[in-house]
Amino acid sequence: MAYPITNQPQGIQGMNVDSSKSTWGTEVTECCDDMGICLCGTFVPCILACRVAADFGECCCLPFIGGGVLAMRTGIRERYRIPGTICDDCICLTFCYPCAICQMARELDMRK
Repeated sequence: MAYPITNQPQGIQGMNVDSSKSTWGTEVTECCDDMGICLCGTFVPCILACRVAADFGECCCLPFIGGGVLAMRTGIRERYRIPGTICDDCICLTFCYPCAICQMARELDMRK
């Protein structure tokens, strides 16, 4: 004998999951919006990349591992539900590395 379902199971209470998509807070070419990040990204991008890794919750050595910055950029997009593809990330990092690192740093600063 089957018993009828009388109420719908509820999800986990207290979990705020935002399923909506967002966008990058600033464009890749808006490097001068934050002069501190811009200067660091221009003259010592490796240090800025280490700071981004630490702010993202990863080891500061991640930028020195092959594909580490690409993984980090993709991770930022996934965490904040920013549309894009790994191919877009790869092209951006290949041709505009300092600007892309600056964008990632600004994004993490804005979302703190």
